Amino acid sequence: MDAIDLLIIAELKENSRQSASQISKKIHMSVPSVSERIKKLEASGVIEKYTIKINRKKNDENLMAFILVNLDRNKKTENFKKLISAHPAVLECHHIAGSSDFILKIVLKDTDALDDFLGNSLGSITGVVSSNTIIVLKTLKEELNT
Repeated sequence: MDAIDLLIIAELKENSRQSASQISKKIHMSVPSVSERIKKLEASGVIEKYTIKINRKKNDENLMAFILVNLDRNKKTENFKKLISAHPAVLECHHIAGSSDFILKIVLKDTDALDDFLGNSLGSITGVVSSNTIIVLKTLKEELNT
């Protein structure tokens, strides 16, 4: 990757629906050159997929939380990974170092939905020993990709 690839990626991060023609005007390159570079970035796996950003409030997802999860060291984690990754409220799941095993980023409608998630979804997974929930009051910055 070179500086031009980074410019193209920056443009796509801002609006992935931009055409090669629109990007070419902004970075002062020919349309075929921009198109070819995008194809190469996709083929090499640098660009994995194109996505959208949802306005969570308009989608009735008013509560975001981070949940630190501790698992029983004697239990296998594969079942936890499979079930938690499939849950629609879970935006992110990271295996972490430190006093907890995993951190989840979730979005839900409200505290009632959070209570249900903690008790019936997370709490029903074999091997989950404890969790610590941190509710987000306000998001100052959130990037889809950095």
